[in-house]
Amino acid sequence: MKRIVLLIAIIFAFGTAMAQPKSRKNDTKKKSAPSNGMTIRAREMFPTAVGMPEDVVWRRDIYRELDLTKEANASLYYPVEPVGKEMNLFTYVFKLALFGYIPVYEYRLDGSEVFSDSSKVDIKTILDNYHIFYEMKDGKVRVDNSDIPSAEVKSYYLKESAYYDESNSTFRRKVIAFCPIMVRDDDFGGEPSKYPLFWVKYSDVSSYLSRQMIQASSTNNAAVMSIDDYFTLTRYDGKIYKTNNLLGRTLAQYCPTDEDMVKEQKKIEKELADFQKNLYGDQAKKDSLDSIAKLDPKMTKEKVKKAKTSRRSSSSSEKVKKAKTPRSSSSGGGAARVTVRRERH
Repeated sequence: MKRIVLLIAIIFAFGTAMAQPKSRKNDTKKKSAPSNGMTIRAREMFPTAVGMPEDVVWRRDIYRELDLTKEANASLYYPVEPVGKEMNLFTYVFKLALFGYIPVYEYRLDGSEVFSDSSKVDIKTILDNYHIFYEMKDGKVRVDNSDIPSAEVKSYYLKESAYYDESNSTFRRKVIAFCPIMVRDDDFGGEPSKYPLFWVKYSDVSSYLSRQMIQASSTNNAAVMSIDDYFTLTRYDGKIYKTNNLLGRTLAQYCPTDEDMVKEQKKIEKELADFQKNLYGDQAKKDSLDSIAKLDPKMTKEKVKKAKTSRRSSSSSEKVKKAKTPRSSSSGGGAARVTVRRERH
């Protein structure tokens, strides 16, 4: 009987020992599973960017259109097809969405962005809607690099927020979201058509963009920077086409002509620049030290010499006056001093 009990205990202990590695393996899989499209190790190595505070005292949301044919935005366009680890912004974001690391959201007819679960778009739906060739292998969507329409994505819609953070007294501009725009030529020789594909929330993709490097200069090919730094440093250049206003109108809806559109864009840019310029006081009022510093150094030296000379001459004249002045009597009046000697009788 004792042998049977001992044998059962050994079998139970052996079964528990065999089950432990499998349990640990499952725990490891759970820990390494993507959370919002990112593993724990990746999130520790590349933490997400600090979000914009909700209780800022001043904020203005701006919508821009980035033309990738401009020099300032060309870093987001080249290379058109991946060359080794180098790839442009759309190819990188497209692969992240294809492999399920980041969600993408639908572009609505009014141009607004809604980052809710109901607004998420399946990447396969986008492939079907815009006739992008793909293959199904083992139940997964596969797209060859040559079939990714990165060459046709020649512009972006970008939403940024300019805000004043009162907690640390800083003025910042932060990218909130961006939308790639595919431009396709008309088959009948008309003007090219624009197709906004989807919205990408910047906080979802910022950790990945910090790892992808792009060229930062056309004259120095060794100068590189991450895409996240490119957006954080506001290296992009885009025209304003919309601001968040009470009427919800775009600039094109209340600017009848192109000239009015340009004037309105310059007006908004000036308002942002003036707010940042006058944030810490009126810069037109200069301190006296600033005005002195701006003088010609030679002129300043001459003024200092003249001041020293005038001080010396004034001090010497005072000494001469003191030496020439006679001593006055204690009774005053400036009269001569007379002494009377009394004689004893």
